[in-house]
Amino acid sequence: MTQPIVQLKDLRVNATTDSGRQVEIIKGISFDVGPGEMLALIGESGSGKTTVALSLLGYTRTGCRIDGGEIKVAGHDMAQLSEAQRASHRGATVSYIPQSAAAAFNPAKPLIDQVIEAAHIHDVMPAEVAREKAIELFRALALPDPETIGERYPHQVSGGQLQRLSAAMALITDPRLVIFDEPTTALDVTTQIEVLRAFKSVMKQGGISGVYVTHDLAVVAQIADRIAVLKAGEVQEIGTTEQILHAPEHPYTKELMSAFEPKAFVGAATDLAPNPTPVLDVKRVFAGYGPKGANNMPAALILKDISFDLMPGKNLGVIGESGSGKSTLARAVAGLLPPATGQIAFKGAELHPDLQDRTKDQLRRIQIVFQLADTALNPNKPIGKILGRPLGFYHGLKGQAREARVDELLDMVRLPKSIRHRLPSELSGGQKQRINLARALAADPELILCDEITSALDTVVAAAILDLLKELQRELSLSYMFISHDLSTVEAICDDVLVMYKGEIVERMPTAQMRDGAQHAYSRLLVSSVPKLDTHWLDDLQQDPEITAQFSRR
Repeated sequence: MTQPIVQLKDLRVNATTDSGRQVEIIKGISFDVGPGEMLALIGESGSGKTTVALSLLGYTRTGCRIDGGEIKVAGHDMAQLSEAQRASHRGATVSYIPQSAAAAFNPAKPLIDQVIEAAHIHDVMPAEVAREKAIELFRALALPDPETIGERYPHQVSGGQLQRLSAAMALITDPRLVIFDEPTTALDVTTQIEVLRAFKSVMKQGGISGVYVTHDLAVVAQIADRIAVLKAGEVQEIGTTEQILHAPEHPYTKELMSAFEPKAFVGAATDLAPNPTPVLDVKRVFAGYGPKGANNMPAALILKDISFDLMPGKNLGVIGESGSGKSTLARAVAGLLPPATGQIAFKGAELHPDLQDRTKDQLRRIQIVFQLADTALNPNKPIGKILGRPLGFYHGLKGQAREARVDELLDMVRLPKSIRHRLPSELSGGQKQRINLARALAADPELILCDEITSALDTVVAAAILDLLKELQRELSLSYMFISHDLSTVEAICDDVLVMYKGEIVERMPTAQMRDGAQHAYSRLLVSSVPKLDTHWLDDLQQDPEITAQFSRR
């Protein structure tokens, strides 16, 4: 009988609290992964998914330790090996693909030098052979210009391309097991399709086993053979993908499935007064990066003649693939990237292009929540200090008043008050994103620019955050601009949708008409690409000649 590649038995992981108390965060988890099999670990933020996955590398986060159990990978018990022995297997026997590919690459080195580094460290093949193999992987992963893309630097490729390059880095040594830690979370829908398609092809060809950590059930449906459902450090249910998605038995699994179901369009809760002044009015904005040339236009022009408005108490979704200009638009509105030309007005008053020349009150009234919580939070400051800073800056709160308001903000984003003493590195990805939101709310804004704010959250927590935002909107008459690749999020909360493609707005439509009323070819591609809890969805989409033609034109 063929031995499993992974044999996890009664894994227990403890964490040390700030007071020195020991807390068991993984409570006796067991499962196997067979050769060539993909097991998905799903569950809400803090359920232990990433902790379990990292244990297969013999690794734990700071303050945690493996306290019991057997962790066999290809016959090697990672719990019993010395640190030097574990290091000899990391990158060789078992590889890791992170959530943020940008954090995995050195910006100062060519991509191919980094992709083949593990092959050099483990001395598995000569450098020239490794380079040839890297190019083969680039081709298998459907990367453009496979012979030369490795000569570029990380900033010279898109997010989806960088994620596939990180996969090449993990696969260069022919590992027996690959750990996927939310590798498509930050990608737009169409880029997810390309990346998942590439992952499936390469894993199948190589007969490589995988453990896939995610909260995205549509991704699970496409790539996993079996699913383990985790909550509070325990396995609630484990079964085939088909059984878990369509016939779940545990109440918690049913809750996860229910949270993924498409929500009916709700929109904003505010009725407009006659002839209202737009809360945000953008007219003919051009913006980009690099030195200015003719007509004051930057060398890399990202936004091209952007115009739209947003009414008080209403929500506007902005959708489009990676590189379409969505985040650049949010940065221009916030004043982080002054436009080359054009005007941006807030409630009838023109805003200075540069945030340094805006008043404190203007800064307070427009807040932005960034997509990457890892880089948005000061790693050296505890959460209480991070949330307390805008309270002091905008409202002058001090002492007990500030501390009380910090507790209120944590409660608003469904986090325990005790978390105020932790550093960002001690939080899960979902918890860090909620702190990002709480920091924006601390200013008491009127407009919040939400840049993929639910992309790092599991379905249950994401639904709770959206419900929270709706409650706050009713109470405070907030307006939201939602940048997202998740069309279900846009449908749940936005009144209108802007579709962006190559720096331009190609279509604006009411959200309620998005599914059936999209006119532009790219809009129809986005709508047809919405993931489903269907194990054949990706294969069926690849068979659609109209969709295939749209991808070939991108």
